[in-house]
Amino acid sequence: MRFNRSNLYSTLEPPSGGFFNPHNSTLMQLQLQRPICFFDLETTGVNVTNDRIVEICVHKVRPSGEEETHTWRVNPTVPIPVGASLVHGIYDHDVANEPTFKELAVKVHELIADSDLAGYNSNKFDIPLLAEEFLRAGIDFDMGKRRAVDVQNIFHRMEQRTLSAAYKFYCDKSLDNAHSAEADVLATYEVLKAQIDRYEELQNDMNFLADFSNRQKVADFAGFIAYDDQGEEIFTFGKYRGKTVQSVLKENPGYYSWIQNADFPLYTKKVLTAIKLRGFNNG
Repeated sequence: MRFNRSNLYSTLEPPSGGFFNPHNSTLMQLQLQRPICFFDLETTGVNVTNDRIVEICVHKVRPSGEEETHTWRVNPTVPIPVGASLVHGIYDHDVANEPTFKELAVKVHELIADSDLAGYNSNKFDIPLLAEEFLRAGIDFDMGKRRAVDVQNIFHRMEQRTLSAAYKFYCDKSLDNAHSAEADVLATYEVLKAQIDRYEELQNDMNFLADFSNRQKVADFAGFIAYDDQGEEIFTFGKYRGKTVQSVLKENPGYYSWIQNADFPLYTKKVLTAIKLRGFNNG
């Protein structure tokens, strides 16, 4: 196990998973109506559409207070660029004999299926990339019934810092082994609890935190389709920027096909298809 911070969670189980209780924590506990999964990805790069997961950690917190952590190394099936390896320390030989995400997908999906999601910069990167991996594996991943709490957005709205600085600022601890998925995800969990403790205006409620941590209300997480003030889906790019998706598809039906065949995230294409079908059914 690469996560060796002795001053944090001495009862943490090995990466294969298990339960632990942060007995030394004095932070407020999250008020949950359903489980929430804090997660972090280490990847081959930062392109949501094309890059792949090489490590994933999920820390699940249940309303009862029970917590468990699972970490998996993942064979991305493509070479890991040296630049990415220099950031997270994972090289091709480290994952050569690990399962692919397709082999892990059912297990990961079962773990998070009943949960809201949280992470650090997760709305912009981790959730869209995870959605791509699930869809490539044939699993219909859907954020429609989940809440998403992005701890980085809360931090940036309050303090304008990085995760390491956030951990030091809120928890008075140094983030050793940064860019290890497990170290980052557990630090993110602590930071959120400390943020709730620190700011009276932050409600200990996942609906509030999800709304507060979303800078722009988007339909597809990658940000190509957003909502206007009336709650209608609009395009955020190109010649139809600001126009409702329904009006564009009616005016130019070929635009749907162009997006489906272009280099857009699979989840964006899934959302666009759902909007098109809804318009057809309401037509």
